[in-house]
Amino acid sequence: MKKIVLPGGAGFLGRALTGFFSTRGWDVVVFSRLPRAGNTARCVAWDGETLGPWVEEIEGADVVVNLAGRTVNCRYHPRNRREICESRLRSTRVLGEAIANAANPPRVWINSSSATIYREARDRAMDEETGEIGNGFSVDVCEQWERELANALAPQTRKIALRSAIVLGPGAGGAFSPFFNVVRFGGGGPMGDGGQFVSWIHVEDFCRAVEWIIEREELSGAINCASPNPVPNAEFMRELRQASGRRLGLPATRWMLEIGAFALRTETELLLKSRRVVPARLLSSGFAFRFPELHAALTDLVPRHRAARATQQRLAA
Repeated sequence: MKKIVLPGGAGFLGRALTGFFSTRGWDVVVFSRLPRAGNTARCVAWDGETLGPWVEEIEGADVVVNLAGRTVNCRYHPRNRREICESRLRSTRVLGEAIANAANPPRVWINSSSATIYREARDRAMDEETGEIGNGFSVDVCEQWERELANALAPQTRKIALRSAIVLGPGAGGAFSPFFNVVRFGGGGPMGDGGQFVSWIHVEDFCRAVEWIIEREELSGAINCASPNPVPNAEFMRELRQASGRRLGLPATRWMLEIGAFALRTETELLLKSRRVVPARLLSSGFAFRFPELHAALTDLVPRHRAARATQQRLAA
């Protein structure tokens, strides 16, 4: 049985990967600050900062996929900025120590990064070879994050910095739910001027891409994990309205988004920055997306998300 370890894997992406690899017969181990028993994964306590008993799970594991890091869905005041950055650097650093000390280290280490590392782009797509690195807080975090991975002493382990776009999947906890709720409550028009690009990937393709990277020995370094077809925000919202059966949706101007972001304790950058990212390395390696186009992805996701919400409401009743 192959073994995959998911540090920080208690969240939305971790649950998706847990289900995906469990159904393929893998032994899945989740590292969490608040471990809870699960049906398909063993959960092991760690603090994301110091070596501890959890290192025993690294020994002999086939793959580590590090998802650890404080959520960026918050206001970027100094304390949150520090926690966003340090949670990513410390978890990557301590995993590097554990892998360096292992007698039988994992053969693959996939470390989260973000497609937001590229500059704001409306003029052209950003791939791994020709993409231009941006500037600002979020980019600085990504650069330090990837540098920490690159500097880790793990000569027997293939390392990948996974520059993920917004992962769209059904159920609570992911990025799709807030977008769906905006449309459900009468919004769903363009955000800002609507021209900023949205880079996205269906959760099924995200999991399949992780599996693909694991199996391809020639893949290492930075890899974009995104659909090959990013779209402007106005098109994204229009497609979501259509998939949800809503003809009209109120637009949200920048000042409206600023007020909403302040009330929800988040940042408008998450909605207004133009991320136009394409997965050149995945495509050139032969990876085939099941949901390369937004229309098909949303047509699949909307009914599944509604079913997941109905199930959650029944369980809570």
